[in-house]
Amino acid sequence: MQNRIWLQNYPANVAHEVDVHQFGSLTQLLEQSFKKHAASPFSVCLEHWMSFGELDKLSAALGAWLQSRGLAPGARVAIMLPNIPQFAVAMAAVIRAGYTCVNVNPLYTPRELEHQLVDSGATAIVILENFAKVLEAVIERTAVRHVVMAAMGDLLGFAYGHWITFAVRHIAKMVPAYQLPLAGGITVTPFNRAVGEGAAMPLKAVPATLDDVAFLQYTGGTTGLSKGAVLTHRNIVAATLQSEAWFSPALERVGDARKINSIAALPLYHIFALNLCFLAIRLGSHMTLIPNPRDIGKFIRTLKKRPFHLLPAVNTLFNALLNHPDFKTVDFSHLCVTQAGGMAASEGTARLWLETTGCPMVEGWGMSETCAIGTNNPVLAKHFSGTIGLPLPGIDMVIKDDEGFSLGPGDPGEICIAGPNVTPGYYNQPEENARAFTSDGYLRTGDIGVMDERGYFRIVDRKKDMILVSGFNVFPNELENVISLCPGVMECAAIGVADAAQGEAIKVFVVRRDPALTEADVLAYCHANLTGYKRPKSIEFRENLPKSNVGKILRRELRIGR
Repeated sequence: MQNRIWLQNYPANVAHEVDVHQFGSLTQLLEQSFKKHAASPFSVCLEHWMSFGELDKLSAALGAWLQSRGLAPGARVAIMLPNIPQFAVAMAAVIRAGYTCVNVNPLYTPRELEHQLVDSGATAIVILENFAKVLEAVIERTAVRHVVMAAMGDLLGFAYGHWITFAVRHIAKMVPAYQLPLAGGITVTPFNRAVGEGAAMPLKAVPATLDDVAFLQYTGGTTGLSKGAVLTHRNIVAATLQSEAWFSPALERVGDARKINSIAALPLYHIFALNLCFLAIRLGSHMTLIPNPRDIGKFIRTLKKRPFHLLPAVNTLFNALLNHPDFKTVDFSHLCVTQAGGMAASEGTARLWLETTGCPMVEGWGMSETCAIGTNNPVLAKHFSGTIGLPLPGIDMVIKDDEGFSLGPGDPGEICIAGPNVTPGYYNQPEENARAFTSDGYLRTGDIGVMDERGYFRIVDRKKDMILVSGFNVFPNELENVISLCPGVMECAAIGVADAAQGEAIKVFVVRRDPALTEADVLAYCHANLTGYKRPKSIEFRENLPKSNVGKILRRELRIGR
């Protein structure tokens, strides 16, 4: 492992390492927190609160019910839920019962769901009824035999919960008709019935170690079929403790950690928000669950209900909030950390965010394979740095060239990472694992970056997104960051297109903040701010840009659909 030059620039009182071995397993961390914070609130969703004690009781009951189904030790249980209270209950139940969580995007198509269920070998699934029609199309081609069917209002109180479920089913008509087959031993049990039956059963203690598998966290599959990153109990415990160490300098301002309100607008099945969930469990703080962050008006009304302290999001969500006329009426006086991640944060968005909220945007970097943990800027920073920050406690990072040699400060190459939060590999992918790790034990990230003399890292771009213009490497992230500062631009994306003279030419897609913005305006700004070979050849205005489920702009779809 290399000399960690970044440690000399660590914030005061942030430990250089974390002690993962203070817990024997993730199960032990969960159960200690549930008991310690039993009387404190854990989450609020549509103004219905759930305490840590209730999370303890409900997850133990559901875990006992899952055990009563005779699932094999370590069995994979899929969770296909949005940000509703059932998510944390199901997640904790699966871990405490000795099984492995397989998080599933609720917006998956039948093809995508089938691949993930088959690849993981899941034998049970907890799913919201809104998505049961998708499961119906594929379940007979999977190993799933036990379906726990959740309804939107299950954990929102008797009267209000029944009303919400009725409204979702019959007024909004958000539950397509479905009929799950019951042949071959398939069972379908309502969520509340499973919890009720499990409450009468003991949750059998399952010895777990830090090396046991806690999650199969599937990657986005941008280069083909998605792969399941194996995340062990050690990985999740380490990431939770690393987050706690890094965020503490800002969150100490709140005083009592139980009063910390974290906004969970990003989907909890995604590694970024999942890490937030475990941090809240560790701290004994609470989360505000946002089931539908696309409804920006309702999201903002929720922000106005009570003080909030930690707001993680991706650049596109920050943009959407800033672009809503009601956002400036929110009280930001309690906001301690605005955490940006999941995609590159643009300087234009960061500047406007600071002007509007008074809270600097703190950018970090991580992957599903690293439990969302990698680097982060100091949380007490006063301005947007344009870097992804320093490696977090216990992490080693190097920049390597294509031959695997480590590079020095200022030289661009592939970011490679090692640490207790880093996956041991992909599930049932021996050939992929052989390619994914360097001979000295680092995970190859596929991100091109640079480390400066202070140990701060900056992402240049993804390897596959690099544009080659007349032999010069052009990185879309750089272009997008510059063009985001052009007056009238809301967001943008740059791609390479075939060009007979240059090999590739640069095309930029722009969503306007100012309707009067013209192609000439953007090209003139680029001419003033970019060297010749980095200037786009064409500009195309769009009403919106294609995005992933967490709001990351999908350049590949722009390349295909242009």
